Amino acid sequence: MSLILNQPPKLCLRKPVLVRCSPLHDSNGYSSASLPQSQTLPLTIFCADPCRPHLVRAVVRRDGDMHALDYDMPRDFMEVTKMIGTSNGWITSLVDGIVRIREYPEKNPKQVRIIFLPPHVTLPLCQAQMATNVAMSSSSPEKEECAVAVKFSGPQLSICKPAQSNAEWINIRISNPCFFSSPVMYSEKEDMFRIIGSGGHLVGSWDLGKHKCTPKIQRLQFQNLPELSKAKRELLYSSNTSEHLVESRTTGETFMVKWYKRTAKTIYCIERMETQALMVFKIDEQGNAVYTQDIGDLCIFLTRSESFCVPACSVRHMRPNHVKLMDVDEITIIDLAAQKWN
Repeated sequence: MSLILNQPPKLCLRKPVLVRCSPLHDSNGYSSASLPQSQTLPLTIFCADPCRPHLVRAVVRRDGDMHALDYDMPRDFMEVTKMIGTSNGWITSLVDGIVRIREYPEKNPKQVRIIFLPPHVTLPLCQAQMATNVAMSSSSPEKEECAVAVKFSGPQLSICKPAQSNAEWINIRISNPCFFSSPVMYSEKEDMFRIIGSGGHLVGSWDLGKHKCTPKIQRLQFQNLPELSKAKRELLYSSNTSEHLVESRTTGETFMVKWYKRTAKTIYCIERMETQALMVFKIDEQGNAVYTQDIGDLCIFLTRSESFCVPACSVRHMRPNHVKLMDVDEITIIDLAAQKWN
């Protein structure tokens, strides 16, 4: 079980308020229950792998669900657009040191809003060409309180509030290497940007106040780990593993998802990876990371760009306790309760 052990101490989170969704279905079986503005599905997500920039997949909101476009993106898409990530339906690009965010052209491309942020500065001994991902605290960067965070591969995390009159980038040098390759997410519950460390043992949280230079650290203690068969253990040991934090804004629950992938085939000299397994852990206030195969009425959307957790009744065709994986290699749905470890 050394795949997920090494257990440390704790951090305080506010008590989650559990609010389950009672679906009201129309004739097509789709829920008409409305969600808060912050809980709606993003207009678009560009699934991209920084290490394989020629592989890009566009996923758009359509008919109450997230669907991949049925055509391939150009192989030079990342190079031409200089895109470094998407968040809340906004596309972020970095061109000649200027970060630009623009909304997805859903209807009229001529009316697309584009916001230019202040010139970005790369910290000494850091790089700002390859980004892990981008996270926004609001669906509208035009709101004064909205903050945009860019997590670059390596030690640099940059945060900016674009709507403020004196907008500037706050560049943070992360000291712990376990956070260097991990994605950033915004926690509405904590009102902080959070990063799960490689291996899933630490969660770091940053803001523009008290925890700008010294992050708030939560040490996780794994519990209720599944008993693995020898074959399953060898499979997970040989898989590429990434960790992702998601937060349900309707229930206040926080989950960590460990995503196991490995190379399954080669197409046109390009290695393609497939999901082998998922492990979901519910994180409580004391830092206990409890393995679970039951997330109740919720479902999770997992991508390398941004991940989110919503009531299943709010998404057409999604069932409770399922995870939809959207990546450059695959789009698939996992039933958490059906996973076998023996």
